[in-house]
Amino acid sequence: MEYVSRVPRPPLDGLLDDLYYLAGAPPYARLTLPPMPSALLIVNLGAPFRIRVGTDIDTAEYADGCVVTMPTRALEFGYPLRTRSVGVHFKPWGLAPFLPMPAAELCDRPVTVEQVWGRPAVAELRDRLATADGPHEMLTLLEEELMRRLCETAGLGLVHHTSSVIAATSGAVAIGDLCVAAGVSSTHLAQRFKELIGVTPKRLARNYRFAATVFAINPAGPIDWGDLAAGAGYFDQAHFGHEFRAFTGLTPTRYVEIRRRFLREHPGHVLDSWPLPAD
Repeated sequence: MEYVSRVPRPPLDGLLDDLYYLAGAPPYARLTLPPMPSALLIVNLGAPFRIRVGTDIDTAEYADGCVVTMPTRALEFGYPLRTRSVGVHFKPWGLAPFLPMPAAELCDRPVTVEQVWGRPAVAELRDRLATADGPHEMLTLLEEELMRRLCETAGLGLVHHTSSVIAATSGAVAIGDLCVAAGVSSTHLAQRFKELIGVTPKRLARNYRFAATVFAINPAGPIDWGDLAAGAGYFDQAHFGHEFRAFTGLTPTRYVEIRRRFLREHPGHVLDSWPLPAD
């Protein structure tokens, strides 16, 4: 697969982690993405793909692409034989200025790009992307589209600052202390977070802590689960195991087995750092 990404220019760099282009044959027909502290926008330029959230929601098909606020459950992506798309990895708060509705309405409910930006605008954008001269021009076009749509968002400064503290501590911060520092009540802060991110500050902290813990795992070597759990601030190994299953549907040892399978079957693949084979 071909993967090209870059960081956007200001002011988008305060909202986005990167813009990316992805094309080619996926390593597996189905890939599971455990929850990350980020939001996602995909503009699809190939055959439709499918997404299933958890096991109790029907799989949905996306032709023009999708918008995903910060998830609390694993997402299963079903890919065609070849895929082609451009997309954005948003910081948790970064999607809010581009949404016409509260983020909480989309929590664990991916929608099409058309539902967010409208059919005519998305059709025009896809046409321009499809005729662009290569990935870099496509990313420039997508960045320009985001710049045009960027708007003032009430409460974003508060949520951005507070979320940045949560991110800097990998979730190891008392939410009450954040409220005191910001001079707002816990109820007010939670409401703003749900409006702009889709979840409460406590839930965001859980996502950051889990992500930092998982990325600390080296699947190629021995793992001391007790030390890992303690270092991440979990009460004990049982608490860590419970969180792991809640985020991935897997035990920690099963997760490592599947990660090792990916690395063994597709060494050096552009997607080898996070998604898991679901087949």
